[in-house]
Amino acid sequence: MLFLAFNMGHDLYLLDVHQVEEVLPYVAAKGLPGAPTGVVGLIDYRGAPIPLIDITLLALGRPSVPVLSTRMVVTRYSSLDGEQRLLAMLAERVTDTLERDPSEFAPFGLEPGTPPYLGPVASDEEGLTQWVKVEALLSEEIRAALLCQVAMSE
Repeated sequence: MLFLAFNMGHDLYLLDVHQVEEVLPYVAAKGLPGAPTGVVGLIDYRGAPIPLIDITLLALGRPSVPVLSTRMVVTRYSSLDGEQRLLAMLAERVTDTLERDPSEFAPFGLEPGTPPYLGPVASDEEGLTQWVKVEALLSEEIRAALLCQVAMSE
């Protein structure tokens, strides 16, 4: 299975490329005052506004560093109403893809209380790599805020 690799701090994380629509260079987003933590704002993606989540801010409490390898990864997720929606994820050091067998990933034993987007881990000579589940990036608070935004735009 092919994954898109990125970093949070010094740690390596992976996204299933089947959920990736496009990888874009970092551009400033339109801010959303009062948005939940992790929601940076909105970006214009092919003429439509989509939310931008900073995964480093969500996970580590600090914003992604805006350097050349920081990218906006446009992903697909299923909304609560079953619709496929787009979500942009700001991530650091988005530079590689990796081939991994899903069977190499295993639960890490700390799931209760761990953010739901942090999936199973795999180990190799480079260390531990963690699978990020796009569909779980959106907390109930963020989902509710996005539903309000969608309702206001219709």
